Amino acid sequence: MRGENGGGMAVTMTAAVEVEFAYRECERVTRSQAANFYYGIRLLPRFKRQAMCAAYAFARRVDDIGDDGGHDRGAQLELLAREREAVAALAAGRPHTDDPVAVALAHANRYYNLPLDALALLIEGVERDVVGSDYESFDELVNYCRCVAGSVGRLCVAIFSDGAADAHAHRLADDLGVAMQLTNILRDIVEDHERGRVYLPAQDRERFGCRELFAADPQAVSALVQFEAQRAAEWFARGLPLVEQLDLRSASCLQAMAGIYGRILERILADPGQVMGGRISLSPLEKTWVAARSLAIAGREQLR
Repeated sequence: MRGENGGGMAVTMTAAVEVEFAYRECERVTRSQAANFYYGIRLLPRFKRQAMCAAYAFARRVDDIGDDGGHDRGAQLELLAREREAVAALAAGRPHTDDPVAVALAHANRYYNLPLDALALLIEGVERDVVGSDYESFDELVNYCRCVAGSVGRLCVAIFSDGAADAHAHRLADDLGVAMQLTNILRDIVEDHERGRVYLPAQDRERFGCRELFAADPQAVSALVQFEAQRAAEWFARGLPLVEQLDLRSASCLQAMAGIYGRILERILADPGQVMGGRISLSPLEKTWVAARSLAIAGREQLR
C-alpha cells in the first residue's frame, strides 16, 4: 500500500488507531469465516491483506443477510437497503464511522481505488437470493454469478494491482469469479435446496430430464452436474491468465484461492453424483498444500 512508511498519509494518531481497529475486526471476520479465501489472503503483504479482509468482511455480512433464515423477507431486504446506503455514503466520501467495515473500506479505497459499484452489484445479487429468483437459462445464471462473485473479483484485482488494473484485468477477474461461484453452486446443491433455492438453469434441468433435482433419476442428475462442472472449468480457463499480470505475492494469493476451488471442481468432475450427498470440502491440510503450491505455480507463470 502506498504510504506504508507514512508518506502521504496525513492522519491523526486517533484516526490511525481507529483504522487499525477496523482492519483488525475485518481480519477477525475473515480468519473465522473465510474457510477457503483466507488461505490465499494470508500470502499477501500486510496492507493488501488488510484491504482484502475489508472487502471480504463486507461481502460476508451481505451474504449472511441473504442466508439468514431468522428474518422474514422484508426484514432482509431492509437490511440490504441499509448496506446499499452505506455504500452510497462510502462513495460520497462520508463512510459510516461507527462501522469498522466501512472505516476499513474507506481507508483501503484511498490507496487502491476500489470499484465501489462492485459493492452495490453484490447487494443486488443477494437481493435476488432473498426474493427467490429462478434462472431459466445459463446466461441468466452467469449474470447472477457476475453480481455475487465477479464483483468480488474486481475488488480483488484492484487491490492486487494497487488500483491500476485495466479493463482486461477486470474482465479476467470477473471470469474467475463466475468460475468459483459456479463451483459453489454445484458444491452446495443440498444446502441451497434446504433454503428453497435452485440455481441450476431450468433449461438445462429440462434437457437432462431432471427438472425436480431431488426427484429425478440419479444418473440424469449426475449427467447434469457433469455438464455444468465442465462449464465451470471453461470459466476457470478463461480467467486464470490473470495470474500472469500480477506481482508474485498477489499472483500466489489468486492462485491459492482459485486452486482450492479448482480442486473441489476436480472432485465434482470425477464423481458428479456425490454433490447430492452434501457439501464437498477440502481438509485444512489440503488447503495449506494448495496455498504453498501456489507460490511455485505463480513463480513459474511469471518466468514464462
